[in-house]
Order: sequence, then C-alpha cells, then structure tokens
Amino acid sequence: MNLLWRLVTPNIGPQVCKFAKRSLKSVKFPFGSSNSLLHGIHVFHCPDDVGIVAKLSDCIASKGGNILTADVFVPQDNNVFYSRSEFTFDPAIWPRGEMDEDFSKLSRMFNAMKSVVRVPEIDPKYKIAVLVSKQDHCLVDLLHRWQNGRLPVDITSVISNHDRGPDAHVIWLLERHGIPYYYLPTTTGKKREVEILELVHDTDFLVLARYMQVFSVEFLKSYGKDIINIHHGLLPSFKGGSPSKQAFEAGVKLIGATSHFVSEVLDAGAIIEQMVERVSHRDNLRSFTQKSEDLEKQCLLKAIKSYCELRVLPYEKDKTVVF
Repeated sequence: MNLLWRLVTPNIGPQVCKFAKRSLKSVKFPFGSSNSLLHGIHVFHCPDDVGIVAKLSDCIASKGGNILTADVFVPQDNNVFYSRSEFTFDPAIWPRGEMDEDFSKLSRMFNAMKSVVRVPEIDPKYKIAVLVSKQDHCLVDLLHRWQNGRLPVDITSVISNHDRGPDAHVIWLLERHGIPYYYLPTTTGKKREVEILELVHDTDFLVLARYMQVFSVEFLKSYGKDIINIHHGLLPSFKGGSPSKQAFEAGVKLIGATSHFVSEVLDAGAIIEQMVERVSHRDNLRSFTQKSEDLEKQCLLKAIKSYCELRVLPYEKDKTVVF
C-alpha cells in the first residue's frame, strides 16, 4: 500500500522526511507493463497546512501513478512546506497536459509559491548558454559530459570575453557539435551586456563557468532568470587574482569550491553546492591547482544536475533547500 505519512514533532528542529525509495524493478505496476511507464518529478512550495501530503499522494495515485520517492521539509518556526516527489505513470492513463492541470489545481488549493512538474523523457531539455573567460577547465568538462549524455541540457551557445584560436580544443569541440562560440571582448566601461542579452534571451538559465565579469543589476533584472556561478571556495579569504597561488603560499590545509545563484550582491547569492578536499605540505603549486580545478568541475556539474532534476528550491532570503 502506497501510504504517505508525515511525522509532526513540534519540539524538535526542522523536519526532513524521506519516504521509501525503491528501484523500478521492485515496484509492482497495476496499470499495464513497466515498459509503457514514464518517470515524473514534482516539486511543491507553499504555506504549511494540514493534508498537503495526502492531497499530493492522492493526486498521483488517483491517476494510476506510483510514488517511488518523496522528500518533505518543514522549517521550525516558519510556516512553509517544501516537497519533492518522483513517481511513475502511464501516459495513456494520465496524459501530460492533464497532469499539468491536476497539479495546478493543487497549487491553487494551497496558494503555492512554486509548483513544477517535469517528465524528463518527453519534456524539452533546459536550454542554457555557458559564459567563460580565460580558464576553460569547467567548460571543457561540461562539454565532454554533455556529448556523453551525462548533462541533461541543450547548450545553445558559449560566450567568452577571451579569444580562442581555431585550433583550440574548446573550439574543436564546439564546431564538432554545432555549438556557436561568441567572442565579446570586454573593458571596464564596456561589459557587452546588451549583446549578451540578445544571445541568451531564449535560454532557461545561464551557467558562468569561470566567467570573470560582474553583471550589472540592470542585466540581472532584464534577463530575469536564474544564473548559476562557480567560484573558488577559498574566497573571500583570498581575493583578487591567482587565489590558488595565494592559498598555496599561505599553507592552507583545506580547499573547496562553491556553486551558487548570482544575485545583485557579488558572491552573495544562495548556495546550491559546496565541495572540499584536504591538501598538505606535500602538494606543490601544480598539484594544488589541479585539485582546486577538479573540485570546481565537480561542484558546478552537481549544481547544474540538481537544478535540472528540480532538487533546488528557494529558502528564506538567501538560502536554498536542496533535496
């Protein structure tokens, strides 16, 4: 029996309830064969109230859907509710358009701030543009994972303020896959933001893969969608140029990387993902830098995948819930 229940314990801290997680192979499907089933994801953010989980569960089950995993978070002393559910369904029984309308009814019922459903197998992939400066280790990593099918997005363009020759590995990769590369040199008084907006207007979100320019408030408001950035986790301890070299010379023992949303305040956007790794006196500058770059690649990839899988929700002013 697929019965979802929520534990309410008012005397302890924020609640994160994880329901049973089962592989597709272990699930019994009452409606047709497993070959006809699709996988759906739904996230919900609304004022907290009695019966939300029950209604969400009934919405899926009443159409023959089967919940595989569900997470709920209700912060202490904050009357809000967050959930993320994964489920299987038969599109012949629950058509995609009908699914949208069913979840929209729940959204209206509970005055939801956010209600999003995705069916990755049939919904369009998120369209992104990647912006990069001179260092291209994050970009190259994203391109390799994208061409291997491990990055669930469509890369519409790469934009850079650094020129790359026709023989550069990045240019070869982009030309091979038909991804346009736009070189827009910048100066202190000319950020080329109008041109960038024209190039990215039809994207779903942007990725800054070591793009070393700061967007203006006007740009952020005009774009109006999410921008994911990666920066050296040692900041703000080591500001300015060559942070790895500064940290190496200071003899730090722990390095890291942080992926976050871009906000109007520099490097103050809500954090999506952070990763760390230990270093020691045995590391030279080359091995130290390599470890830092590897962390940046992993951290940015994890943030993008979490975003595409609807795992990231806004929490309070500058925080996130990441299921």
